[in-house]
Amino acid sequence: VACLLVSFSHGFLAPVVPLPSTAESAFSHVLRATSDEDYVKDDDSPSDVETSDNVVEIPDNTEVVEDDFPSDVETEESPVEVPPGTQPLMERQYSEETTEQDESPVGESQVNENFLFLQTLGAITSRGEKASEEQLSAARALVSQLEAANPTPEPANNKELLQGTWQLTFTDTKHLFRSSPFFMAARAVCETKEQLEQFEWFCTMHRQALAVSQIGEVRQVISDTRLVSEFEVEAGAVPFLSDFTPFAYSGGMPVTIGGAIVSSADLTTINATAYELYMDSVQIKGSNLPGLRQVLDNGLQLESRALGDFLESNLDQYSNPRPIVRTTYLSEQFRISRDVDDHIFIYVKTSDSTTPKDYSEIESDLGIGKLVEGFNNAVTRFGL
Repeated sequence: VACLLVSFSHGFLAPVVPLPSTAESAFSHVLRATSDEDYVKDDDSPSDVETSDNVVEIPDNTEVVEDDFPSDVETEESPVEVPPGTQPLMERQYSEETTEQDESPVGESQVNENFLFLQTLGAITSRGEKASEEQLSAARALVSQLEAANPTPEPANNKELLQGTWQLTFTDTKHLFRSSPFFMAARAVCETKEQLEQFEWFCTMHRQALAVSQIGEVRQVISDTRLVSEFEVEAGAVPFLSDFTPFAYSGGMPVTIGGAIVSSADLTTINATAYELYMDSVQIKGSNLPGLRQVLDNGLQLESRALGDFLESNLDQYSNPRPIVRTTYLSEQFRISRDVDDHIFIYVKTSDSTTPKDYSEIESDLGIGKLVEGFNNAVTRFGL
């Protein structure tokens, strides 16, 4: 009951500011390379080089570039040099010189641009929750490019890079909680198409029911044999007063219920790119609800593995789920993972620490203590 109480406080972050709707947007340079045809166009300007017949003769091997100023005709001995300002800024990064220097299909500069795009997209779409289908398609295309340029041959075996604290910045599932091993295990139980559709519907309804709350940080802390998911949420503790009182004021109060849903699983590497998760438990940590906090800190939690083992022992057709997660891109800063449905999860490494967050210092007072302190510092200034 306690787990469900705080789990019903997921929410979205901010209003959506959509990306430009067409491929010719400010980010179009990360979606396509410019072909040679983009630079070969007719030049309507009079040429400075004229023959006796006042006709410009252009050799077959000469490239003519559209320019705002009259263009000189170049010969084979003097090839055309495109002025820096001639190519649009977005296309300039795809010059032949840059292409020749990049040995991989996606160069280092392009990798950085792709991740910049994905982080920007995550920031303006609540980490992908509010992304349009067009934006998701663009993100998936860039992720495929990044995976082709993965700098770590066996990411699941590279413990030095894999271990640490990772912040979720983008996913194409539109449900951030699906980065949790608990929901990955729930998905792994589905064996038929009908069961999968039911699970997807449940996730959608679950998210809509929790829209009044706000999602904070979504982390994964990975150690040698353990993955811990920390999902921080908060919601208003005092409802709209006009619903229950004759007061005309319709706003809430600056008092919130907060906490973190922490799910843990054992992690076992099964091949060069994938590892298996064995769900263990779900806890509510850092709850600021008086009374409930003390109960939670005394060991109340959902023993998922024990429950699964019990069902496995008593139901012939049930087996404890062990979802598989693939890491398709891994560097010192970024990680891209995919679940069993090939959904994308993009993380940024914020620390090498493999120790989960300590929530013991959070007061169980609904934040009233900080509210009073802030009011005193800003208004009454008592004792200052």
